[in-house]
Amino acid sequence: MDLSSLRERQKERRRARIYSVAIELFKRGGFQTTTATDIARASNVSRGTFFNYYPYKEAVLLDYGSEVMDRLRDHAEQRLLDGVPPLSVLYEVWDLLAEENSRERDLFPPLAYEVMNPNPERARTAYQALPLSKVIELILRPLHQSGQMRPDLSLQRISNLIADTYLMVALRWSAYGTERTLQEEMRLALNLLLEGALKRDSSRS
Repeated sequence: MDLSSLRERQKERRRARIYSVAIELFKRGGFQTTTATDIARASNVSRGTFFNYYPYKEAVLLDYGSEVMDRLRDHAEQRLLDGVPPLSVLYEVWDLLAEENSRERDLFPPLAYEVMNPNPERARTAYQALPLSKVIELILRPLHQSGQMRPDLSLQRISNLIADTYLMVALRWSAYGTERTLQEEMRLALNLLLEGALKRDSSRS
């Protein structure tokens, strides 16, 4: 193994350690109260080293969110290959995401706020790390191609609208809570969105 590849592997291991320590600290003590210094100290690195890997604390959450999105995409792809109807797959993914957000309720708001960060570069980075709309697009593509969705709306636009709705409903639930579970809130929102996105049966109108 040459020296440069050894250095790269060391960097990857250090980043993985910083990430796992940071997520553990966020879960145990809360995101807002955990500082970069806390993470660096627990990871046995300097504060400067932490910022070499993560330019701001919220960037750690983007890695977490990216992992969640990868799992959802893998699930969706496998279920579609298994012949499960796209809408059933979408509801499965919706429920899995709601379960994750419910379990990690304190991590979701700061992660979601990054997508709406007033700094355009940070907002763009967050959007790229959390491609929920791309997962939804993957699931709905068979319906769109077979003409079961409204022809006046592009698949990308429908997928973006569903993803944006998830973000806002989950944020409101995380901040204020309701008498319903997040899964119930999400299914209600998805039902309403799909009613508007699916092509109407002309015989019923």
